[in-house]
Amino acid sequence: MSCKLTQRFVPGYLDGELDLARTIEMETHLENCADCARELDRQKALHAAMQRGSLAYAAPLGLRERILTSLPPSVSAPAATSADRASGGWPALQFFRWAGAFAVLALCVVTGWHFVAGLRGPTGEQQLAAEVFSEHVRSLEASHLMDVVSTDQHTVKPWFDGKLDFSPPVEDLAADGFPLAGGRLDYLEGRQVAALVYQRRKHFINAFVWPDASGPSSAQALEPRQGYNLMRWSRAGFQFWAISDVSAVDLKEFVNLLQTRVSQESK
Repeated sequence: MSCKLTQRFVPGYLDGELDLARTIEMETHLENCADCARELDRQKALHAAMQRGSLAYAAPLGLRERILTSLPPSVSAPAATSADRASGGWPALQFFRWAGAFAVLALCVVTGWHFVAGLRGPTGEQQLAAEVFSEHVRSLEASHLMDVVSTDQHTVKPWFDGKLDFSPPVEDLAADGFPLAGGRLDYLEGRQVAALVYQRRKHFINAFVWPDASGPSSAQALEPRQGYNLMRWSRAGFQFWAISDVSAVDLKEFVNLLQTRVSQESK
């Protein structure tokens, strides 16, 4: 793993969000790289400092008087009557008290929601999206983009025979501007999957494929992540994830073409 990639994943490593394979790679690299180890220590210190700090701030005792004296005469609070004193003070101050209480309550609700969400951790789909992103970046940086290099679908598809427990759909989209470049074996969601590599001009698109037993076909969904676009869908008994740094428009076009071709082949 490169230093650039390691330092990019330091926050996820500290929060326990990385998969097992990525965590092992991180720890192996950190043992042998002083610069990345220092970056990890720096982020640990930052986490600790943020946990020690208090977000509470007590207003100065004279703040109430300064607010009252700064109000123009037209909105100055009237002299407090006995009823006002019995109810806790001037009406204007009562308003400030209720507004402040409401703001504190809203802050507590929002903070509590984020805290509970943090305890729950990322969902299974979020974890899978992180894995897809990680494997795509690693394939580009580690020069392991393809195990079989070919623009011929009849060469790429048979290459997977005996290497996977399924036969992935491999389509030729060169006529539509997305030529097939090759494929490789990859590992996602605890199993081996097929990674089909397509091109869009000088950009690569990784299309991950594996059997999907979750039910009927699902619609595609787009998710941007750190300069990349991800799309997921299921079709013809397979789950697909596509990721690339091409534009969202180009990736949607690619996905629509692949969906149509796979649907036609499955009939």
